[in-house]
Amino acid sequence: MATKGLQAPPLSLLDKYRGRGFHPLYTTTVTVTGGETGHGRASGVARSDDGNLVINLRLPAALGGPGNGTNPEQLFAASYAACFHGALHLLARRARLQVDNVAVAVEVGFGRDPVDGAYALAVQVRVRMPGVARPLAEELVRNTERFCPYVKMARQGIDSVVAVVD
Repeated sequence: MATKGLQAPPLSLLDKYRGRGFHPLYTTTVTVTGGETGHGRASGVARSDDGNLVINLRLPAALGGPGNGTNPEQLFAASYAACFHGALHLLARRARLQVDNVAVAVEVGFGRDPVDGAYALAVQVRVRMPGVARPLAEELVRNTERFCPYVKMARQGIDSVVAVVD
């Protein structure tokens, strides 16, 4: 039996939703446990509910850890970049634009928040689209900013519920 190769998502994902509340299309859960130090960020293990993601977390050297492992900022940057890249490709396909070798680099900074003295994240997104005229590339990136849920989350916030469970 032949298997179907990898496919880009359908353009129907660009269709507008007209419902009253949030309508989930996909939901996943990742659980972090503390590992050797009991501290999820320093030595934790992140596992997805389907078992496809199992990552040892390590505190970066810049924050006093050993490095040599993945940290939450890297995971967030990867997720943000993948979402932005995918949204950009969907919008380019809908516009019948050929965009090859697109690279989306997302830099996530973890630092001190001057508002409350605690911590905050800062994000910079850099998009490279070889062979695409700059005005067209800028228009596509602006449209992607309006469409990508990670950009929307970073700018507008996200519905978040935090609860203690048994």
